[in-house]
Amino acid sequence: MPYFSVIIPVYNRPDEVRDLLESLSNQTSYDFEILLVEDGSTLPCRSVANDYSEKLDIHYYYKENEGRSIARNYGMEKASGEYFIFFDSDCVIPESYFEIVRKELDRNYADCFGGPDKAHESFSDIQKAINYSMTSFLTTGGIRGGKMQLEKFTPRTFNMGFSRKVFESVGGFREMFSEDIDMSTRIRQAGFSIRLIRPAYVYHKRRTSLKLFCRQIYIFGMSRISLYLLYPDTLKIVHLLPAAFVLGSLAMIIASFFWPYAILPLLFYLLAIFAVSLFSNKNLKIAALSVITSVIQLGGYGIGFMKAFFLKILLGRGRDETEEIRLRKGK
Repeated sequence: MPYFSVIIPVYNRPDEVRDLLESLSNQTSYDFEILLVEDGSTLPCRSVANDYSEKLDIHYYYKENEGRSIARNYGMEKASGEYFIFFDSDCVIPESYFEIVRKELDRNYADCFGGPDKAHESFSDIQKAINYSMTSFLTTGGIRGGKMQLEKFTPRTFNMGFSRKVFESVGGFREMFSEDIDMSTRIRQAGFSIRLIRPAYVYHKRRTSLKLFCRQIYIFGMSRISLYLLYPDTLKIVHLLPAAFVLGSLAMIIASFFWPYAILPLLFYLLAIFAVSLFSNKNLKIAALSVITSVIQLGGYGIGFMKAFFLKILLGRGRDETEEIRLRKGK
């Protein structure tokens, strides 16, 4: 019986699943099974799973479309391992990942862990720029396992694991935006230990276009208010920074029409993003794109945050949604 059960929800991503399974087939430790849960896809990946059936202990399930959280819970119900690990279908896993995680858990066990993400050399320039903006200390990237922690570490489901005991005690994921933050919060509140295993990183492709990235990050900002209504003590100063960026940038742009030097702080900040990205990626195009993706990351989140604050808190429209989420049992 494998120690780890890897649970992967999938929706219309056969090509990404192939890359993910290929990386899993090259691990230095194979003490894991894979549960691939197809969430009502119209482009199923069954044939891809079959291609790797002789290389991996893989179990393919097809179910009606109910959302990624329900798909993960379905996988946990079918799992046989003692420790569940979650990847998104757009991840590629370094070959020593499971060897590192098992050694770290043997050395310093935690009921729940998470790891950071990086950009693989094969990723597109936009993907690398998005990865930079989502992990840089110059944005709010530190909260996702970067070198500078801006809040208490919260595992995300692109690279997250917890024990069977956690599942049996806390339940599964609830179908909502930012369901991984909700799950991590419930795990911590239940008294289980959570830690960051920094060497256990994954390559995360994220979105493939600026439009999709903007939409995703806007939803993240909206969902932060939903999380605040569920857990008021989880809202930190770092979550206010994107909104401050939006309001501050707007104020500097307006003031620059009357005093040109008012725009300088914003320009220096964008220049710093460019310089650090250039140093990290050694590529002028990626550095330039990083400025754009960082503005989208902060601006999209900030706008979503402020809109949700106005609608759900000031106008009181978040009460029914919050109560509905609380009634979901994560089954």
